Amino acid sequence: MSTFKKKIEIYADIALEVGVNIQKGQTLYITSPLYAADFVRVVAKKAYKAGAKHVHVEWYDEELTRLRFELAPEESFSEFPNWKTQALVEEAQSNAAFLRISESGGDPDLLKGIDPDRISIENKTRSKALHKFRSYTQFDKVSWSIVAVPSVKWAERVFPDLIGQEAVDKLWEAIFSATRVNEFDPITAWQNHLQTLDEKMQVLNAKGYHALHFVADGTDLTIELPETHIWEAGGSVSKGGVNFVANIPTEEVFTAAKKIGVNGTVSSSRPLNYGGIVINNFQLTFEHGKVVSYKAREGEETLKRLLESDEGASYIGEIALLPYKSHISDMNITFYNTLLDENASTHLALGSAYPINIEGGLEMEKEELEEKGINTSITHVDFMIGTADMDIDGVHENGAREPVFRHGSWGF
Repeated sequence: MSTFKKKIEIYADIALEVGVNIQKGQTLYITSPLYAADFVRVVAKKAYKAGAKHVHVEWYDEELTRLRFELAPEESFSEFPNWKTQALVEEAQSNAAFLRISESGGDPDLLKGIDPDRISIENKTRSKALHKFRSYTQFDKVSWSIVAVPSVKWAERVFPDLIGQEAVDKLWEAIFSATRVNEFDPITAWQNHLQTLDEKMQVLNAKGYHALHFVADGTDLTIELPETHIWEAGGSVSKGGVNFVANIPTEEVFTAAKKIGVNGTVSSSRPLNYGGIVINNFQLTFEHGKVVSYKAREGEETLKRLLESDEGASYIGEIALLPYKSHISDMNITFYNTLLDENASTHLALGSAYPINIEGGLEMEKEELEEKGINTSITHVDFMIGTADMDIDGVHENGAREPVFRHGSWGF
């Protein structure tokens, strides 16, 4: 077996053992682009060997997606097949595990030149249709995970000096490094890493900050935290008691923002690939939680439509902290893929917060979450803000401050 094939085998092991943590007798539901078929077959084989009852794969094709946006009638984008929604909900109700090959792993410019209204309507329609299914993942009712597989166009965007398979090979090596495939014992390395994240999480939970104050070039932002907020790390536990890791890789500890408690200005530090359109060098200004002004050097119209997805899309849901200096950021690669870029940078998310980030949140309905200051939305879009010069202060209820980050790294 070649070295590359061995690494693919290890990557599949990480996706199954660390990511979704597949259980005997369980169904594995995979969503994947066609270009990732070889990897999906490896995962399916391993899943069956681990005792999976079924492996269902939902395929999608970027070329067909582009054709639809170019040629389909307008009413097409306001419709979403009920059978697809029902299938996902039924699988979730049956305690399936869900593995997704990151949609951002395709062509970052897939929808460049497409009418932004079509993209906006499609995103809203899909988000509304899948709202019930997303409640199973956002409320950790099932185990789920996301991994990345490179396409040629994505690899050539990341490494513009290379073409074809040479670019793909280099991107694979970057993914292997980011996901600890290259470690001597990758599964143990993941266990140790998750323990380190848990230690940071415990410190932050013990602090009980009232707010965080972010300062960097182009950023001066204060975010209040809900009174009963909870910090979480990369590992989660499903309602059925199964440990899983939703993002492979993960480097963050995260919590929820108080919906109306965000004030100031924040600048992006990495490009955001949103639905096949790149939004870059953008800045958001908040008052009482809501974005009141914005600008972007690239993709401003798409940013506008993202913020207009629904009422909650212009508020912050998630705050995720991770040091600027890490094995991912040290690669000095812009991946144009949120799964990887967000794990090289402190980031925020527009849209819904995770109910797990507030005491009792997993048992609350939407109205109860809103009463507790938790933002709800049909969307959840992470964007990167971390820089080498970022300072973050933890602010206590009495106004006392202490360092959380200094110069982009942990201050404690």
